[in-house]
Amino acid sequence: MPKLSMVRRMEAVGFRAWPAASVHYDGSWAVRLTASHPSRRLNSVNPLDPADNREIEHRIARIEQRFKAYERPIVFRMSPLAPAELEAHLNAMGWTRADETRVLAASLGQIDLEGGYELLPVRDIGRFVDAAITLNADERVNKPGLTELLESIRPPFGMFVVEDDQGPAATALCVHDNEMAGLFEIAVRDGLRNKGYGRSIVRAALRWAAAQGAATGWLQVEAANTAANGLYGRMGFEEVYRYVYRMRGD
Repeated sequence: MPKLSMVRRMEAVGFRAWPAASVHYDGSWAVRLTASHPSRRLNSVNPLDPADNREIEHRIARIEQRFKAYERPIVFRMSPLAPAELEAHLNAMGWTRADETRVLAASLGQIDLEGGYELLPVRDIGRFVDAAITLNADERVNKPGLTELLESIRPPFGMFVVEDDQGPAATALCVHDNEMAGLFEIAVRDGLRNKGYGRSIVRAALRWAAAQGAATGWLQVEAANTAANGLYGRMGFEEVYRYVYRMRGD
């Protein structure tokens, strides 16, 4: 069982690094909604206190109205901070599970950051967004939505792009929040995977973060992504906790 204090800390850092356009609290349940971006991380209910288990059915009905206003289905993002009673209620009501995700972390002083590309962050958000969308497998992500998201990030961040004569080859976004450095939008073009591009751009991003004073790198990766989990494990990242999305069954 992960330490809940560390889970709370990383959840807070994650919310700041990937900010929703609208955040409403129902008790300690953070209701995050973003009309311009389809990500479940930006459109989900995030319970943040295992003891907050009151009036579950009524709260779900109330929160669902907010999701309907955004024309989105209600989604719960269930981390170790979610009440066991809520988990039991969703199970009893037949809610499905999807996209189990591992949250990984590593001390930047204990992993090998040498080698790979010598990259500086790009300054042009439009250039990074174009590259990220080109490599993104989710066709629902659009340029205005991703641009709006990046412009709303408050901690310092670095945008990294590797290009070749065919266009964008790899991307990574690194958000530096005090001693924490979160990695997002890590993507490699089809045909270039398993050739060192992912490792190289992650190293470059974390070197930048370490130079800014970060001590810990962290990221989120779907549990089913065997290749990515293998890469991050070899680099020295270790699992801190997991979360999973819950949606109403058909």
